[in-house]
Amino acid sequence: MSELHVTVETSIPEPQIALFQAVYEEAFGPLRTTAAARQVLHPSEFRAEMVDPRIHKHVARLPSGEPIGVTTLTRCLETVPWISPEYFAARYPEHAARNAVFYAGFTLVAPSARHGAAFHVMIESVVRVLVAERAVVGWDICSYNNTRFSFADGIRAALDERASVDVAVEDSQIYYAARFTGNGATEGG
Repeated sequence: MSELHVTVETSIPEPQIALFQAVYEEAFGPLRTTAAARQVLHPSEFRAEMVDPRIHKHVARLPSGEPIGVTTLTRCLETVPWISPEYFAARYPEHAARNAVFYAGFTLVAPSARHGAAFHVMIESVVRVLVAERAVVGWDICSYNNTRFSFADGIRAALDERASVDVAVEDSQIYYAARFTGNGATEGG
């Protein structure tokens, strides 16, 4: 783990955005057909997050300085269009009053580094911020990733290794579909 280091950046340089966009697409692209809610940022949305100084990027780097992973973290919940900042403010009023409510957007690791320490060093970096702030942090995982890869268990274990923390499911949303069949499906129109 000591070979890697993490920088916390407010803006990612343009050439690195393209590198991370490719890794992001590789990691999140398949979710287009496995999750009902949109899990994949459009390229313009991804770029906007990479240059938005309100969204801190915890970047794992090799000793050469080459980036191999990024985790996004923000306390400006309005930068996360799929959540309700009001929910978190109502649920955690003391934290909200101290501006200590955060959201972790996504974590990416280059395919060549997926079995290494990049994920863990980025989580350590994020946890240091959250512990120092006595914060609350939210994140989301689609049920496909949770069921197939046990992401929630993995994240909980990584957090438990690094801090005294209580993790709980905050909310869930279930998507339904009704497929009309039989004679009535084409009548009345």
